[in-house]
Amino acid sequence: MTRRPARSRSRRRLAVLGLALSPLVLTACGAVGVHADPANGYLPNGITEESKQVEELWMGSWIAALAVGVLVWGLILWCVAAYRKRKDDNTLPVQFQYNVPLEILYTVVPMLMVGVLFYYSEVATQDLHDTSAEPDETINVVAKQWTWDFNYVDADVHESGQMAELTGEEGVEETLPTLYVPVGETVELQLTSRDVVHSFWVPAFLEKMDLNPGVVNVLQVTPTEEGTFQGKCAELCGAYHSQMLFNLEVVSREEYDAHMAELEEQGNTGLLPNDLNRDEIIERDQPLLDEEESN
Repeated sequence: MTRRPARSRSRRRLAVLGLALSPLVLTACGAVGVHADPANGYLPNGITEESKQVEELWMGSWIAALAVGVLVWGLILWCVAAYRKRKDDNTLPVQFQYNVPLEILYTVVPMLMVGVLFYYSEVATQDLHDTSAEPDETINVVAKQWTWDFNYVDADVHESGQMAELTGEEGVEETLPTLYVPVGETVELQLTSRDVVHSFWVPAFLEKMDLNPGVVNVLQVTPTEEGTFQGKCAELCGAYHSQMLFNLEVVSREEYDAHMAELEEQGNTGLLPNDLNRDEIIERDQPLLDEEESN
């Protein structure tokens, strides 16, 4: 039987160590890319009043998980130290078939922990999905393969987007469809889809919501910070899903009104219809396809 060289064993250990550490390295790189903050558990910096609740739930969950981890690690180390094998002691430890109080403990305690986590998660979900407030602005966000349309309901204007062309060159962001919202005001986003299931996601909102054909989902947000932020579809929706991007501009009321006036001057008055569906397109194009096949 031949032994492997020490150098080969060392390389193998380094490879295993690299694989073990790679998730941590990749997580750190991703956190930097989205401007994550260690103070809120490496989440992206939330820019809405609602995002504070997400941050509190996230941090509370981490603190509870860390407390449980410290307790479990402490018990393991205590058992290792207290019940280690002694010198000149060849007797076996006392064997137990079962221990009813201990079994009840490690059954009931995890159930209580899950129940508490579920309770706070449900409270946060209900608050985030509460749409009873009277919005200052209502915007219909329409998803379609593979871009976005924005109907500004109160201003009665619209903006139609085109699919992004990811060339790898600078300036692509400027060609993306842009959603404008006023800072410091409650905005109601009425989310609809023209074809398949999509998902509206602005990472800086710390929440996302699906857009389903034939269904209107509503999301209310109150932005607290001006700036330009990235948005995207978070639901695999077809071949060009990765190019379904948009910009979010959080601006002052004056800039928002100016943009609405600009859309009106461009002739983008009225709201784009939501009733266009794939079945109608197929039925409309089918005679042409049949004619081409016959030729």
